[in-house]
Amino acid sequence: MSSGTPFQINVPDEKLSTLHAKLELATFPDELEDVGWTYGVPLADVKRLTERWKNGYDWRKHEKEINEELPMFTRDIDVDGFGELNIHYVHKKSEIADAIPLLFCHGWPGSFLEVRKILPLLTASAPEHPSFHVVALSLPGFGFSEAPKKQGFGLDQYAEVAHKLMVALGYNEYVTQGGDWGGLITRRMASVYGGRYHKAWHTNMPVSKPPSWRSPLSFLSFLLTPWSVEERAGLERTTWFHKKGRGYFIQQSTQPQTLGYGLTDSPVGLLAWIYEKLVLWTDNYNWSDDEVLTWISLYWFSRAGPAASLRIYFELRNDCEDLGQSPTIPMGASFFPKELVVFPAGWLRKSNNVVFESHHTTGGHFASIEQPEELVRDLQKMFEKGGPGFAIVPGRAGYA
Repeated sequence: MSSGTPFQINVPDEKLSTLHAKLELATFPDELEDVGWTYGVPLADVKRLTERWKNGYDWRKHEKEINEELPMFTRDIDVDGFGELNIHYVHKKSEIADAIPLLFCHGWPGSFLEVRKILPLLTASAPEHPSFHVVALSLPGFGFSEAPKKQGFGLDQYAEVAHKLMVALGYNEYVTQGGDWGGLITRRMASVYGGRYHKAWHTNMPVSKPPSWRSPLSFLSFLLTPWSVEERAGLERTTWFHKKGRGYFIQQSTQPQTLGYGLTDSPVGLLAWIYEKLVLWTDNYNWSDDEVLTWISLYWFSRAGPAASLRIYFELRNDCEDLGQSPTIPMGASFFPKELVVFPAGWLRKSNNVVFESHHTTGGHFASIEQPEELVRDLQKMFEKGGPGFAIVPGRAGYA
């Protein structure tokens, strides 16, 4: 099977000129004294990053590095009822022929770039752990993938695109890894394509419904079982997110177009909107300014523009509230303490076929960036010899 049409990022010079012109004209709000992060992103941070973006940050350097590190391609995928979408993705094969095909799926405000640190670790050849053939797509409307043109592009359609991409690459049987929206998309893939195609799934954002009175024994156990220290901390993190960190979700899931004007017209607005999440959603991760600006630049230079990425919230908002029937194929879960929502693992086990779980003492929402070695080791443990997912893809144990 063909890997697709080779792709290299090459932002036109006029787009760079427009960006710099807008940055030169940036107008900043005032700020109250000694507020820190209480009211949102500090003015000093945004001014520093804006100045770096204008004078010092070299997009061409980072563009070249991404092109050299990540083998990228595009391919047309036909989506039922929506026609063909041209999809951008990373595809790197292991040197081991029977490596396990793995789809990596990002969310918002992430991108295909989240696979950057874990790609060489996953595809590495070593006798002590399995290796993977890795595919990391840009979701429709993100990065360099074409955006849907019609309303109603929901969870089933995102799952369809990802599944058809894997099959088009010759991976009729595969496993997945995802967080944020990628966790829900791969969960739906597990429900729709699980068994015949999709053999197992892993997520670093395990979500589940709390026990219900409709299942009396589970509900009684929930009421009587004392919380562990980890579970109490997880519920405190979840409460913080729902009370103080979820405003973006309400806006993007109800009126994404309105917000889109600001993010599309103002690079400083886009910077502040996403930078807030990069800082507050991680576990004291030490972002370099250039790392932040590359992340933001990928949204600014994206094929469909930053507004397109917001619409996933409108289309999938109900899927967050009603998770639907749980998949039955094997599931792996990695728990990181500064994830946005951290539910007790027992809730997850009651409604999913959890065969592997790992609990970490550090890390947040962007696991592949913050804790790449730990995330990869979890995947290796899940699918290695003696692990619950060993040889779950027939003929592909991942070893030489």
